[in-house]
Amino acid sequence: MTTYVWGYLEEYEKEREDILDAVDTVFKSGKLIWGPSLVAFEQEFADYHGVAHCAGVDNGTNAIVLGLRALGVGAGDEVITVSNTAAPTVLAIDLVGAKPVFVDIDPDTYLMRTDQVAAAITERTRCLLPVHLYGQCVDMAPLEALAAEHGLVVLEDCAQAHGATHHGRVAGSMGHAAAFSFYPTKILGAYGHAGATITSDPEVDASLRRLRYYGMDQERYYVVTPNGQNSRLDEVHAEILRRKLGRLDEYVAGRREVARIYDEALADTDLVLPATAPGNEHAYYLYVVRHPERDRIIEEMKAHDIALNISYPWPVHTMSGFSHLGYEKGSLPVTEQLAGEIFSLPMYPSLPREEQRRIIEALTKTLARL
Repeated sequence: MTTYVWGYLEEYEKEREDILDAVDTVFKSGKLIWGPSLVAFEQEFADYHGVAHCAGVDNGTNAIVLGLRALGVGAGDEVITVSNTAAPTVLAIDLVGAKPVFVDIDPDTYLMRTDQVAAAITERTRCLLPVHLYGQCVDMAPLEALAAEHGLVVLEDCAQAHGATHHGRVAGSMGHAAAFSFYPTKILGAYGHAGATITSDPEVDASLRRLRYYGMDQERYYVVTPNGQNSRLDEVHAEILRRKLGRLDEYVAGRREVARIYDEALADTDLVLPATAPGNEHAYYLYVVRHPERDRIIEEMKAHDIALNISYPWPVHTMSGFSHLGYEKGSLPVTEQLAGEIFSLPMYPSLPREEQRRIIEALTKTLARL
């Protein structure tokens, strides 16, 4: 049987009774949409992050789209972000009519080079969109200072950073708003698509709630805000996420233990192992390593029935769908170099220890043959 970078079956077996009870609770409630489970999850998720408001939505992409719109970002605006991210980060910017502007990344942490942001700000810049990648946070202090100086908004992309902290502040609590995905692979994952946008600004929250519901307030069938859409989080996933939220810190601790075992076992190899930025507590959504012979390693590991992953092989600015942005090859040198070297090892808290040992043994032997 092939081992993949993520799996949920072991976790489901452990949590099966609770998950099925969550579904049964909703089905018996008579409310499948706009019910008590959504209200409770939104409050509990906001409380976890120390913010005032949470709006549950249908997926992580729309969490960013609606977050941008609620913050007033739209046509003609520029949003500064990175290119080494999942394409939906940038697609969301495009969907609201704004222009993504990229800065390069740190070669050790793979996070946004915040020291390049000031030079990228123009009179059209409206938003800074840091991506808390692979499970750890961007250095937020410089971005907060720049936002205050230039009158900008900050939207955190927290799709990969549930439970991560930066100088004691949890990911999602540092910007004007923050967007989360609960796609099944995430640290806090649903059993399908789901997302949320959080904020402490009551006006932003009110806008989010209208935008996710066709632009309507609580009055049915009366639109008060243009460009609304149907982006509601359903009751079933809200209740499942409520149950799993109580185990989020346990999930993060499990991932850190898997990372610790990798760190110790692979320390003497020529892999470049994950580096944690100062002040960060890494949540290890992914365990990303580097090697110049990446493609050969991945191919040879297939012979051991171990499927590794690349997040991400194509920086967004190199994709044909974003050629209109005008970025030439070499414009983001670190981003482009790392895209040819990084790959992910299996990482999830229920990864069996014997399976992790098998992965380490196969990888160590593969590296020794290079």
